[in-house]
Amino acid sequence: MIILSGGTGTPKLIRGLRKLVADEDITVIVNTAEDIAVSGNFVSPDVDTVLYLFSGTLDTSKWWGIENDTFHTNKALQRLGFNEKLMLGDADRATCILRSELMRKGESLTEATQQLSSRLGIKASILPMCDEKMNTMVNTQQGRMHFQDFWVGAHGEPEVLDVRISGIETAKPTKQVLAALESEDNVIIGPSNPITSIGPILALKGMRDILKKKKVLAISPIIGNAPVSGPAGKLMKAAGFPVSSIGVAECYGDILDVMVIDERDTVDENDFPGNVVKYDTLMTSVEKSKALARFVLEIL
Repeated sequence: MIILSGGTGTPKLIRGLRKLVADEDITVIVNTAEDIAVSGNFVSPDVDTVLYLFSGTLDTSKWWGIENDTFHTNKALQRLGFNEKLMLGDADRATCILRSELMRKGESLTEATQQLSSRLGIKASILPMCDEKMNTMVNTQQGRMHFQDFWVGAHGEPEVLDVRISGIETAKPTKQVLAALESEDNVIIGPSNPITSIGPILALKGMRDILKKKKVLAISPIIGNAPVSGPAGKLMKAAGFPVSSIGVAECYGDILDVMVIDERDTVDENDFPGNVVKYDTLMTSVEKSKALARFVLEIL
């Protein structure tokens, strides 16, 4: 089973899938366009969320970071007058330090992630979407900024003019991603931000052509005209898409076979370009995540 994932919505779905499918049968292709250097270390936020989920250490009250982590280093840096771009916990920082050391010794992001997965006892296959460095850049009325500066630093408040992915021209799926896709007929796109979480994966060279040959099911992160969480609405509007589950379907275009929308969504199902089904997509508990996962598996 292959899942395309960003940082928050999709891990909630994966939490449910793990109740129904063995970890070793799950492959997660993860967005890396939001990766960033923090205090000299390479942070891959979406990858780390998935790593922590499968290792049983994820802080599911926030859906990022490690549960019960401490922040002694971050606070010490603040006392020295240095504010980090991302608030890293101490155990979370250890992950980033090891990743950075492995990459400084010549390992790719994929190889470093495989090392981390092994050391954390993870049986699932967690694959960064590419090894090339990419950056999601948000053009705002306050200037051009990295996604993390926009979302974390500026709290997502600036008006967004457009979104660009620097480095996308030369980025391509890794051989591990290609091999995984070759071995599966079905692909699930989780309910992550379609512009900055899933968009970069789909923008990789040749990715859309590969997915056109698969059965692709996507779960909308939008209910009505608002995202369940995060800045998806503001970013979709800037990219020229309506802020609705129909807009999400338009983002994905001709790769999409089935769209799952929330049972409370009032959009006209006849306006969708393909098949659409309704279910409760608000995964507010493990049981709700499991129920949605079971529904998705039954469709596939």
